[in-house]
Amino acid sequence: MGVIESITIKNFMCHHLLGPFQFGPNVNFIVGNNGSGKSAILTALVVGLGGKATTTNRGVSLKGFVKHGENTADVTVKLRNRGPDAYKRDVYGDCISIEQRISSDGCRTCKLKSQLGQLVSNKKEELTSILDHFNIQVDNPVSILNQEMSKQFLHSKSESDKYKFFMKATLLDQMKRDYIHIKHTKAVTREQLERQEECLKDLKQEFLQKKERYDNLSSLGEMKSSLEDLKKKMAWCLVREKERMVAQLQDDIAKEENCHKHKDDLHICQSKLMLIEKSWQDIQQKLNSQKEEQDSMTQLSLKLKEEVKAASKAHKAQEVLYTLTVVYFRAFNKQKQSEKELGLLQERVNKINKGGSANNESERTKRLRRISALREQQEKHEKTCAELNQEIKDQQQSLFKGKEEMDKLRLEEKNIHVAFESKMKRKNQLKASRSNKLKRFGDNMPELLDAIDKAYTKGRFIKKPMGPIGACINLKDPTLAVAVESCLRSFMKTFCCDNYQDECVLQAVMSHHFLKGNRPQIIVTPFSDKVYNMQGRGVQHPDYLSVLQTMTTSGPVITNCLIDMRGIESILIIKEKEAARRVMQGDRPPKNCREAFTGEGDQVYKDRYYTPEFSTAKYLSGDLETEISMIESELENYQAQLSRFQLHLASVTEDIHQMDSKLHGSIMALKKTLALVNQVEAVITELENIEEEQIDDISSLEEVIQESQQKIESEKKMVQDAKKELDVQEQMATEIDWKYSEVREKMEQLEDDMEPLKEEQAKEEVACSRQERNLKVLENKLKSHQDNIEAMRSELALREEEAKESVAKASEICPERLEVNRSAKSMDSELSRLRRRVSVQESNHGDPELVVRQYAEALSNYRDKSNQVRDLKKFTDRLDNIMSDRQNRYKIMRRSLSVRCKLYFNNFLIKMNCCGSMMFDHNNETLSISVKPPGQEEVRMSDMRSLSGGERSFSTVCFILALWEITESPFRCLDEFDVYMDMHNRRISLDLLLELSERQHLRQFIFITPLSTGNLPRSNHIKIHQLQDPERERGQTDEDTSPQ
Repeated sequence: MGVIESITIKNFMCHHLLGPFQFGPNVNFIVGNNGSGKSAILTALVVGLGGKATTTNRGVSLKGFVKHGENTADVTVKLRNRGPDAYKRDVYGDCISIEQRISSDGCRTCKLKSQLGQLVSNKKEELTSILDHFNIQVDNPVSILNQEMSKQFLHSKSESDKYKFFMKATLLDQMKRDYIHIKHTKAVTREQLERQEECLKDLKQEFLQKKERYDNLSSLGEMKSSLEDLKKKMAWCLVREKERMVAQLQDDIAKEENCHKHKDDLHICQSKLMLIEKSWQDIQQKLNSQKEEQDSMTQLSLKLKEEVKAASKAHKAQEVLYTLTVVYFRAFNKQKQSEKELGLLQERVNKINKGGSANNESERTKRLRRISALREQQEKHEKTCAELNQEIKDQQQSLFKGKEEMDKLRLEEKNIHVAFESKMKRKNQLKASRSNKLKRFGDNMPELLDAIDKAYTKGRFIKKPMGPIGACINLKDPTLAVAVESCLRSFMKTFCCDNYQDECVLQAVMSHHFLKGNRPQIIVTPFSDKVYNMQGRGVQHPDYLSVLQTMTTSGPVITNCLIDMRGIESILIIKEKEAARRVMQGDRPPKNCREAFTGEGDQVYKDRYYTPEFSTAKYLSGDLETEISMIESELENYQAQLSRFQLHLASVTEDIHQMDSKLHGSIMALKKTLALVNQVEAVITELENIEEEQIDDISSLEEVIQESQQKIESEKKMVQDAKKELDVQEQMATEIDWKYSEVREKMEQLEDDMEPLKEEQAKEEVACSRQERNLKVLENKLKSHQDNIEAMRSELALREEEAKESVAKASEICPERLEVNRSAKSMDSELSRLRRRVSVQESNHGDPELVVRQYAEALSNYRDKSNQVRDLKKFTDRLDNIMSDRQNRYKIMRRSLSVRCKLYFNNFLIKMNCCGSMMFDHNNETLSISVKPPGQEEVRMSDMRSLSGGERSFSTVCFILALWEITESPFRCLDEFDVYMDMHNRRISLDLLLELSERQHLRQFIFITPLSTGNLPRSNHIKIHQLQDPERERGQTDEDTSPQ
């Protein structure tokens, strides 16, 4: 495939007609004398296969190949096209005919014909494709080595020329030139890409300006038409949405009506409640029978108690009587003592009456003077007391204020200390929650959840409890953490249970991790797989979201629980305070909205506003490090405040001690002064009472004594009677106490017997109250379910009426119903936009065609340039990768070819009993060939220039053969290879060539020689073409000259 079948030349060079020459598929010898046309055939082959004139080394222009006196020259080359890899065999057949016609002015035309002679193509690209497909390289000296090229190689003294010949023969030179060209092109492309990117920015800016003008431009008529069409679609879009709402409501009502879960749960709960009530009634009957017995015993006990009281009262009366008698008896004895004292007093009075009163006046004067002096002294002491009282009063007031300030400081210090401990505990929780988020909800929360998991694994729970609720909540917007936590503060640590049995088990599990007053709250609610239908129940606001809409939970159970317990579907989140007040406390709050929370956690009702106790989120905050740093800053502030308070408190305490000491001194001074006042007053009173002493009437005293004696006698008798009565009452009281004690023992026995019944009854009452609560919850849910159905029916009727009105209005706007796939909101916004554009277009319009044309040009330029820049970037990036890989492969291939070439060259020299070497220097691009002739083994290897002509030709042949071994080509041509050889070297060279041809029997070899081929072996693979001697014409010279 690709071998030359034949060649025909006409009016080419100095030959009128040569050929057709039918070449064999393997070895072909062209033999003839000088001027017979051997080199002309080789030149015609190069030109026929599309080669340039310079490639032949026979001229610089094709017109020089036209025979003198002729207008055109024709060259026809036929290539074999067989085998599985044939080129378009269905078009060309088994042979491709290439016809080249060269005119005298240097023009060339090419015709490619099939085996049948039909013209297939006359394009150069088709010929290039054929040559590439057959791997034919007309400018490669390995494929076609003409006479001039061989001479240059033989006579060249430069090692770089040899290296260039090797590079050209192996096409490495062409690859190198291609790579250099690619690098240069890549650098140019990079520069062009930078310029294009700068240009692209300008084009983009221009495009955006044109686009803005184009977007603002639209035909006024088209816009109005679009506006009218959009109005019609909008009308029917509203109808569609109304009908969808009606259909949705109908589906929801049908689902709600078919849902009997609430009724079934209510019946089950009622049955349980009836059983519990029956059990309770049985226990109540037993208690009633025992209670009747207890009541009878109580009546008896009361009766005995009254008797005990009466006896005790009589006993006490007797005791009082006996006591009075004893008192009177004691008074009688005292009276006797008084009589003795009275006798002594009488004697003294008698003595005074008998004595004179001479010195009374002088003693009275002395007493008056002394009394006057004592009164002055008394006034002085009283004045001192008044001053001390005022001083004490002032000191007490100052001391009271100091103690009040100290108490206030201690209270504030205690509050700060409590806040400090709370913040420190919170800080530790946050640090612990770095590794475990559940630590936020308490230090024991992770252990509690592990205990719940273990209990659930053991089957203690019917359904696994869920919680804490705060850990099951994720916020869509983290900035709303304070608002949501303020709304759900009391539910953050709450757990949810499906039934009361699970609640009891959870309480028991919690008791191991939390104290009784500090346990998380538990809510019992039946678990559901679906979230409640909030259609018509939740708040809907165009600008603000409800709490339900701001969060996602771990499951429907948590969502439903928060809906039931907190009503999160009807609570709005409004970040700004002013907006919250405007929405909630304006004319009318949004429908179904009960309250709202601001971003800072403020709670807003229609007529109330509350501020939260905290400013940061404790459970839902996502930024731990920021919160920890804030708490650390607050702890530093608290520490500084505590230090200041302690210093201030120490100062105040010292002042109080000083004031207390002064007050104590003043009080002691006041006491001493008061004692002096009392002493002076007592002396004054004694002096004043000396003159007022009188003598008692003894006769009256005697009468009193007689009366007292009589009374004492009667009292003695009464005491004896009361003593007898008292003994009787004591005996009666003892008997009544014994009876009362016996009744009390029976009553206590009854109470002991009733206690287990009461405990059992209490349990039943707890179970009954629990079922009643469940029943109430289920009744409320059933009622809510029914109310919801009724509300949905009412809303359905309203929506159906609205849908009818919408259909009527839409029919007025557009009688024919339109199918619309867009939402009313998007269409409404588009309507508004179209109206604005129509208004702008009507007020300010320009030349639409110019704007559209400029926009189209700018868009086209920008897209083209953008695509070009993008493609260039991709191309350069990919080219970098490819070139890096190709360079590596190129070096590997060059090294491999040079090694193979050396091996084959040495092998061929051995055939001549020579030895030699090839030294490649790829860095300096040189090739050094050294040969040692036979018989000169002791002599140092010399360059090829020191060899004889035949030896150099043989070495050249060996080099060419080595190149043939490492290159690929369907045919190989060698011109006058043996012209400088002696017969011995020629025979060895021919043997080498024939040996190579036998090894490569699928390739075609064409050897041109002017010498005889009589000594060649006879073989079917060898074909010899003997050319006739030339006919000499006048004015022509032989183009082939003999070597000198």
